[in-house]
Order: sequence, then C-alpha cells, then structure tokens
Amino acid sequence: MATWIALFRGINVGGNNILPMAKLKSDLESLKLKNVRTYIQSGNAVFDSRAKTASALTKNIARRIEEQHGFRPHLLIFNRTDLLTAIESNPFPKAVSDPRTLHFFFLAEPASDPDIEALENAKASTEKYKLTDRVFYLHAPDGIARSKLAANAEKHLGVVTTARNYRTVDRVLSMVSQT
Repeated sequence: MATWIALFRGINVGGNNILPMAKLKSDLESLKLKNVRTYIQSGNAVFDSRAKTASALTKNIARRIEEQHGFRPHLLIFNRTDLLTAIESNPFPKAVSDPRTLHFFFLAEPASDPDIEALENAKASTEKYKLTDRVFYLHAPDGIARSKLAANAEKHLGVVTTARNYRTVDRVLSMVSQT
C-alpha cells in the first residue's frame, strides 16, 4: 500500500465549495482509502491506497466529492517522493525561517508556455520566484495578500495550480512521515 497526498484547490474559500474536513475524511474512507488524515480547512489530505496511479485516485475522489457535495474539485495528488523533492528543491532555503513568506504553487502539469514577461511585470521588487516542472516557488517577504504575482501566477503560468505556504507543506510532510 502506498501513501498519497491530495491537495484540493479552492475549497472552503470565500464561502464557496464548502467541504468540512470531517466530511472529506469520511468521503475518502468510503473509497476504501486507509489511514486518512487531514490538515486545516484548505483541503490537505494524506492517505494510504492500493492505487497504482495518481490519475485514477484523482478521478475517483473528484467524482465522489461531486456526488456528495455538488461540486467537482480540482485536486492534485502525488506521493511522498514528489513532496520531498519539492521541499528539497526549494530555491529559497533561508525563507523557511518565516514560513508565511514562502509559497509552493503545485502545478497540475508542467507549464509548457508560461508568460515570463507577465510574471516579471507582476513581481514586486521584494519578491523572488522560480519555476520548475512541478512547482512555482514564490518568496514574498511582504506577504501575498497584496501580491500581484501571487494573484496572477496561475494565469501567467497557463496551468492549474494549488498553493500552500511552507508551514503547510512541512506539516503535510510530517503527516506522511507518521505512517
């Protein structure tokens, strides 16, 4: 049995796509997923499954949420190695001392034609970013609440993303390590 990580995009934000974590856990368990754990209301789940691929899990989970809650969430599913690689590849290691300033935008697929000029134009003078095949890293020392880069990253990357701050990514990794 393998351990998987699911990051849901856009649930419990602004009163839309409400999905309490207790219900998410129950939905995942109804799909025969084992050892299900969730972290905070933004939709982070860790579980064990006999599934061989993330794509099969993604389809089954999205379908279950739609059936039970009336909306089909975007979610990204990956394994422990993928998460470890994302953390180990962090180009801003000093930023982990202030985890609210470091954000990982996980990509549904590699950004084949990102608009680099638009990313640069949206970037504040204090911000730094790096794009890899799986993650768009953003260090925003002034926070992301007013960051034009954070607000427009997905549009300029041209792929679906879901973002988490470093604290959340680190906490999810510790949940994976508890299995």
